Amino acid sequence: MEQPSPLEPWWRRWFGHRSERAACRFLRRRGHKILKINWHGRTGEVDLVACEGRTIVFVEVRSTEGASTEKPALSVDEEKQRRLSRLAAEFMQKHRLLGYAARFDVILIAWPKTRWFPEIEHVPNAFPAQGHFGSFG
Repeated sequence: MEQPSPLEPWWRRWFGHRSERAACRFLRRRGHKILKINWHGRTGEVDLVACEGRTIVFVEVRSTEGASTEKPALSVDEEKQRRLSRLAAEFMQKHRLLGYAARFDVILIAWPKTRWFPEIEHVPNAFPAQGHFGSFG
């Protein structure tokens, strides 16, 4: 059977949801509480919002069908960091969490075709808040 193209919208959505579920399991096993999955704000979406102790963790999940996580890691560029910073500030204000510490983590997931389970790389505190929200947390 022929593999669907990763460019097809349904395939990308399915693959993204699969990766987000894997990231949730990974974080839960490490003691994080998942607060929101795919939280939508005015300027976009945060893949996962979690809580570790008294720290709010905004998680960007990046995945690939290949064996290397280098390309997905590079896709969390400055513009993506600025957008996530704005969304984090909006989330914290909306949920009255401005007194809590916050950080940005990136979870990189490789789903090589030769393995049953993904390779997961967790990068805690992957980048500081960007823009004029840089002082929160």
